[in-house]
Amino acid sequence: MEVRNATGPPPSPSPPSSKQPRPPPNPVDSTSVSQRLQKELMSLMMSGSDGVSAFPEGENIFSWVGTIVGGKGTPYEGLPYKLSLRFPLDYPFKPPQVKFETPCFHPNVDQYGHICLDILQDMWSSAYDCRTVLLSIQSLLGEPNVDSPLNSYAATLWN
Repeated sequence: MEVRNATGPPPSPSPPSSKQPRPPPNPVDSTSVSQRLQKELMSLMMSGSDGVSAFPEGENIFSWVGTIVGGKGTPYEGLPYKLSLRFPLDYPFKPPQVKFETPCFHPNVDQYGHICLDILQDMWSSAYDCRTVLLSIQSLLGEPNVDSPLNSYAATLWN
């Protein structure tokens, strides 16, 4: 025998309480990122010297010190520049933060060493690696994008 409420339809189930525990966010697998960075380090070391190098800073695989040498035929020819590279925990799906530690007067480098380079922003691809980043910055030294300057004075002089 079924009993019904005479005043209306059966009550609907109550909505879930907002105080119920939520599932934890997907944890970042820092081990796979570390392994990728170690492979990139080995590849960079084995590729020989083409004017770029980088090594982890101390024991932290996510923080590197890089060096690029200005390319032939550029105003920066033969000049060594020190860079800092900070890899996020979601690398390679997000680009590393890269900046010049050695002062660099260039249209696409600001006074703090920040670099305006599309592959470090919206054109990043997980297929890129540290060597690609360093070679791109080295190339940028000789071929600046004066249409998107961080240092407008340097861009004016370049033209």
